[in-house]
Amino acid sequence: MADVVLSGAIRSNLLSMQNTTRLLDETQLRLATGLRVRSAIDSPTSFFTAQGLNNRASDLNNMLDAMGQAVKTLEAADQGIKSILKLVDSMKAVANQALETKINATTIVGNRSGAALTGGVALAGLGALATGHSLTVTVGEVTASVDIGAATGEVETVQDLIDWVAATFVGDEPLEAVINDDGQLEFSAANGRELSVAADNGGTAVSLAGLLGTHTSSTNGVNRDKFEADFNNLREQIEQLAGDASYKGVNLLKGDLLSVFFNSEQTSKLDIEGINLTPEGLLNIGTVPNESGDHGFAADADIKAFVDTLNAATGVLRQQSSTFGANLGVVQIRQDFTSSLVNTLESGASELTVADTNEEGAKMLALQTRQQLGTTALSLANQAEQSVLRLFG
Repeated sequence: MADVVLSGAIRSNLLSMQNTTRLLDETQLRLATGLRVRSAIDSPTSFFTAQGLNNRASDLNNMLDAMGQAVKTLEAADQGIKSILKLVDSMKAVANQALETKINATTIVGNRSGAALTGGVALAGLGALATGHSLTVTVGEVTASVDIGAATGEVETVQDLIDWVAATFVGDEPLEAVINDDGQLEFSAANGRELSVAADNGGTAVSLAGLLGTHTSSTNGVNRDKFEADFNNLREQIEQLAGDASYKGVNLLKGDLLSVFFNSEQTSKLDIEGINLTPEGLLNIGTVPNESGDHGFAADADIKAFVDTLNAATGVLRQQSSTFGANLGVVQIRQDFTSSLVNTLESGASELTVADTNEEGAKMLALQTRQQLGTTALSLANQAEQSVLRLFG
């Protein structure tokens, strides 16, 4: 079949319409996708430049996530320090309460009936007491026993018992025994702890009515033992709290290292060194001794020493809080900078590839008008050829 021969005018109009249709399709695609450069074919320079900018922006976005986690780690450490400071303040309050609490002796004053006691009175024969019986005295957590008798290491008279008490209960658990003006045997435990006196015969209790009457135990003193226990409990809470102040396995209050990277090449970073903010670490807060014969709050000077230690710990905590705050400021500044840089990179990539919808919309209207004019021009060209047919009519 022979090729159809088109006139020059028709062919010219047809080519113009085809070009207009192509441009119209391209404009519609830009409006639909929002991009004027969709692949390297459209514009190699713009496409690959924009791709490089977007890749860097993506890498920096990942670094932003890491920086955000670093901020959370620092915030966890800061919250830990604030809580530890509150616990230290509570420990100061406990120590000061102990200091304000004056120790009063615990006393047992005998109320035996009968003649007044003297130092030379034999213990055996005082009521139910007899040779071979044991006398047991307890002051707080210290207990000591002695047998009634004339042998070495035994007590025979009331004065022997008084001397044995003076020699046995010394140091942190002192006890004094005297015969008062009323002729009654009186015990006084200066530490203010619970005091009791008992007698037995081979494990069977023996009445002390002949020596002390019915008054054989007392808790009428005042001591500071409760404050020692409260202080140590708070100290333990500091240890536990410091151990719990971690975030994603990093604990800056236990000496861990936090490295914050600011670029994907890891050439820009900040190393944040943690410190051991525990009682055993830099806080240096010791345990208050609270065992028999060794009580840390027994003397005012010892309590004041603990208060001084707590004041020093407060200074350490505040200084480290300031250091972590400075580090947090650096990370947040870099975070803001990186976020702005990501926006700049993405904006630069967009300028290279994103279509201007206003411009493309105007092109669409112009191309649609051109297409209509092309159709009209093609019709006019056809009319010129149809006039030849009328010559054969």
